[in-house]
Amino acid sequence: MKNLFSIADKTVVITGGSRGLGAMMARGFLENGARVYISARKEGELMACAEELSAYGECIPLVADLGSQAGTEAFAKALQQREAKIDVLINNAGASWGAPLGEFPENGWDKIMQVNVKSMFFLTQMLLPQLKAAGSKADPARVINIASINGITHPKLENYSYSASKAAVIQLTRHMAADLAKDNVNINGIAPGFFASKLTAYIVDEESVTAPTHIPRGRLGQAEDIAGTAIYLASRASAWMCGHTLVLDGGSVAHAG
Repeated sequence: MKNLFSIADKTVVITGGSRGLGAMMARGFLENGARVYISARKEGELMACAEELSAYGECIPLVADLGSQAGTEAFAKALQQREAKIDVLINNAGASWGAPLGEFPENGWDKIMQVNVKSMFFLTQMLLPQLKAAGSKADPARVINIASINGITHPKLENYSYSASKAAVIQLTRHMAADLAKDNVNINGIAPGFFASKLTAYIVDEESVTAPTHIPRGRLGQAEDIAGTAIYLASRASAWMCGHTLVLDGGSVAHAG
C-alpha cells in the first residue's frame, strides 16, 4: 500500500491559525508537504506567525475577522479568488467567555456562538464549491471542526456559551457530514483536552504548572498530538470515517466517568 497518511501537495486552510492549536497544526501540515493558508484577526500577529512557519513550507496568511458574518464572507471570497480547489478546511477559530451564571451577559453568549458555531457553518457553506472540486470518491475533501471536551463533560468552569458552542460543533459535524458525504466532502471533528494555548493560558502554563491531575496520561497535549490527529483526518487513512469527533485528551473524558 502507498503511504496512507500522505498529505503532500494538498491545499489546507486553517482558521485561527496564528497561535495555539492552529499554529501547531499548520506546522505539522507544512512539514509534511501541504500548502497552508492561516488566518487571524490581528494582522501583526498573523504575519509574524506566517513568517516563522514559512521555514517549513508554503504558508499563506490572510487576515480574517470571523466575529461577524461580513468578515466570514470576506474571508471566503478571498479564498475563492485564490483557489479553485481546497482539499482540507480546518475550522479552528474560537473564542471563550467566562462569567458567573447569574451575571452571564448576552453579548458574551452571542460573540462566542458567532465565532465558534455560526462562522464555522457559513464558511464551510461558502467554500463548498472548492471542497467539492477537490474531492473524489476514493479520497474526499475534508472538513475538520475543532470542538472541545468542554462540549462533552462538565467543564467545572463558568464558560457557559463556550461549552454550549462546542457541543453544537459536535452535532453540527454529525449533521453536515451525513448530508455532504455524497458530494465527496468528508467532515469529522477533534475535541481537544488541555493544551497550552491562548484559550487555556489562564488555567495552565506549560512552563511552570504540571498537568491537571485529571489527565490519566499525566501531561498536557503537545503539538505532535493535535497535528498528528489532524493529518490523520486529512489523509487517505481516514477516508471512511465520517461524522465523528475524535476525543484528544489524554484520557480526561474517560476519567470523568
